[in-house]
Amino acid sequence: MKGKIIKNISDDYTVETDGEKYICKARGKFRNQKITPLVGDTVNINETSHSIIEIYPRKNSLIRPGIANIDAAIIVTSVKEPKLDTYLLDKTLTIISYHNIKPIIYFSKIDLLNNIEYKEIKKIINYYQKIGYDTTTNYLELLKLIENKTVVFTGQSGAGKSTLLNKINPKLNLKTDNISKALGRGKHTTRHTELYKVNKTYIADTPGFSKIDFIDMTNIDIRDNMKEMFNNLNDCKYKDCMHTSEEECKIIELVKNKKILQSRYDNYLKFINRW
Repeated sequence: MKGKIIKNISDDYTVETDGEKYICKARGKFRNQKITPLVGDTVNINETSHSIIEIYPRKNSLIRPGIANIDAAIIVTSVKEPKLDTYLLDKTLTIISYHNIKPIIYFSKIDLLNNIEYKEIKKIINYYQKIGYDTTTNYLELLKLIENKTVVFTGQSGAGKSTLLNKINPKLNLKTDNISKALGRGKHTTRHTELYKVNKTYIADTPGFSKIDFIDMTNIDIRDNMKEMFNNLNDCKYKDCMHTSEEECKIIELVKNKKILQSRYDNYLKFINRW
């Protein structure tokens, strides 16, 4: 029977197929082939032995957290309590884009801002929209963006991922936690990766997504998956320009003229000098 892995706890995989759910084990051949089943995988199972016997080719995957075949990643980004973390946002955008997953930025806690704070945050939101990212602050609009897709939620701790999921579908009743005043961030409440079906959309809540890193990514990969750094590359004097100190670099000029967000460029330099 053909189905989709919707939950993984230890070596137990919950597979949904034809409206039924089976808790399955992976056959030993996958371990011998060094293949680990992931939530989101399309699989064939033996419903009698409750075993996964085949894993279909993936269009994309992430290892930490382990999830596959994602259409879009919703990056839940708090603008206050905790404060906006552009380093984590830009890092996640770059890695998600590298893995051929469409990023969607959901800016949360807009209602906590005063007028002055809102004006500054709005400039940042407008910038991300201008360079080509889908952004929203409204969960109804978000629902339209993720309709009929398999999506993963990620973002900084305490940004409101579980709260947002509960708002989208109250039946989920996901556990939420308060912000730690001492640490200024939320406590982790998600302990495993699981897909929840809302109408025709599969939604994933995943632990540890903020720990994703530039695994196997070169500096060129990082440059080419940050929209401004890649889109303006042909305007630089050197076609292999890394936008650091090269002569007649268009990116450096745009940063000086405040056409590129300073935090984006600063984060880019941190990324490529991470060693």
